[in-house]
Amino acid sequence: MRILGIDPGSRITGYGIIEKQGNRLRHIDNGAIFTRSDDDLAARLKIIYDGLSRVIIDYAPQAVAVEQIFVAKNALSALKLGHARGTALLAGVNAGLPVFEYSALQVKSAVVGYGRASKAQVQQMVRTLVSLPEIAQEDASDALAVAICHAHSAGLNHRLEQALAKQGR
Repeated sequence: MRILGIDPGSRITGYGIIEKQGNRLRHIDNGAIFTRSDDDLAARLKIIYDGLSRVIIDYAPQAVAVEQIFVAKNALSALKLGHARGTALLAGVNAGLPVFEYSALQVKSAVVGYGRASKAQVQQMVRTLVSLPEIAQEDASDALAVAICHAHSAGLNHRLEQALAKQGR
């Protein structure tokens, strides 16, 4: 299964693509989509959408995993982050892909085994889990962590969906 992980941001949106082959995780690519803070928000969201759409076309993932919003320091930052998240969700849905969302606590737990792990610990584990020669750019590393979280959770999500379907939910 090929997974696109996204760490949304209005200035920098990180992406990471991994492939799960049995119990192995293989790094495919990672990077970041940069916007200019002096551009208006609509133009920045278009850059993010177009960039993620290009990544989806180029790498043909089978699922998209997006990090949920954390508590922002101010309302305007939270609102802009929410717009960037919505753009990421829309890019996945418009491509006809299943989209999953994970909290920072879930991502850290899945990658490091501890929900309060530091950013450095997460980056080092991402590097190790997907055999990167060096730690990826911060936003790309966060996106790879989200993809890894989904890779570890995908089987559980599938079984949960099957159980709910049997119950008629």
